[in-house]
Amino acid sequence: MLLDFFYTLRSAKLPVSVKEYLTLLEALKEGVVGPNGTGPEDDNGPSGYKIDDFYYLSRTTLVKDEKHYDKFDRAFAAYFKGVEMVADFTKDIPLEWLRKNLELNLSPEELAKIEKMGWDELMETLKKRFEEQKERHEGGNKWIGTGGTSPFGAYGQNPQGIRIGQDKSRNKSAVKVWDQRAYKDYDDTQELGTRNIKVALRRLRKFAREGHEDELDLDETIHKTAANAGYLDIKMRPERHNNVKVLLLMDVGGTMDEHIARVEELFSATKTEFKHLEFYYFHNCVYDFMWKNNRRRYSEKFDTWDIIRKYNKDYKLIFVGDATMSPYEILQPGGSVEYNNEEAGVEWLQRLTHAFPKFAWINPEPQGVWQYRQSISIMQQLMNQRMYPLTLKGLEEAMRLLTK
Repeated sequence: MLLDFFYTLRSAKLPVSVKEYLTLLEALKEGVVGPNGTGPEDDNGPSGYKIDDFYYLSRTTLVKDEKHYDKFDRAFAAYFKGVEMVADFTKDIPLEWLRKNLELNLSPEELAKIEKMGWDELMETLKKRFEEQKERHEGGNKWIGTGGTSPFGAYGQNPQGIRIGQDKSRNKSAVKVWDQRAYKDYDDTQELGTRNIKVALRRLRKFAREGHEDELDLDETIHKTAANAGYLDIKMRPERHNNVKVLLLMDVGGTMDEHIARVEELFSATKTEFKHLEFYYFHNCVYDFMWKNNRRRYSEKFDTWDIIRKYNKDYKLIFVGDATMSPYEILQPGGSVEYNNEEAGVEWLQRLTHAFPKFAWINPEPQGVWQYRQSISIMQQLMNQRMYPLTLKGLEEAMRLLTK
């Protein structure tokens, strides 16, 4: 079984050698991960091993560079059918079904005629399509395919569907994305254009003298020396530090790709201006976990509850995101485009804003389109209207709010 797994990885263009394969076999033999004790059917792991344990062991022994993690994940998922897919379905979709031959573009009038499914109906219908569909479809309104008005597939148009096999967002109408996507970290070394942002952020800075008295207090020294009939009386004081603490939560991927340059400028300026800065990434809406490195977002997760407990209430909470998503992603359990979240995003947003009373949302999307995005309106309500555009004026207003 594992020999076939080895050839699957090689077919995926992964630089896996026989020596590394033998290392994996030796690790299994020595009991580095233990069997379930419930037989090979449990979790579909090899020879009764838990699939998660085997995944991490095999990736550690076989993959020597993290740049190959995405290839490994796809090959692993393709070989072990029990791996949980991003939409919690385990059936593979033939690539032939999703080959791009045509890309549909409808007029607003034609698009308005297409019926929109509700959440439960959408999920149930997709399961039925998996059971019924046997071949490729193109330009239709029912099956998983391309270039049509079906709610399932790629390069078509539907007011509310599940995007499958499409390389990037086109119409921003998908309520769930089948494929696992890779995001890039925001660059925190950007300097061009950050000067004005730094000036706006300085409104939030609050200086205090703390620590050892290792700085000369010239004014007090002069005053005390004069009062001491001219005998030198040196006075020291603690160094002045910026003691503002910032917790920065940034949306990444999807529609945020349009705003990368401006968010990177903001990120760079924030890292320069605030000594006490903690940051995490999320996608579209905050759920039960976040991450710090987008290349390792599935292997290095940070529990949102742990983040809430770790930082004190004196942290200023700043969300950065375009709040452009399906309303289901905020209000519906399982509404995330990437996985089946047990609790709705609104629950986690309320927990965070309760834990950190000083909070604001910075939105890089032009303020003129906010009124046309239902999800932005919902997010504004959840933020108690503390949403500001990513402009100098917007940043100044947000910083002024956070200092109150």
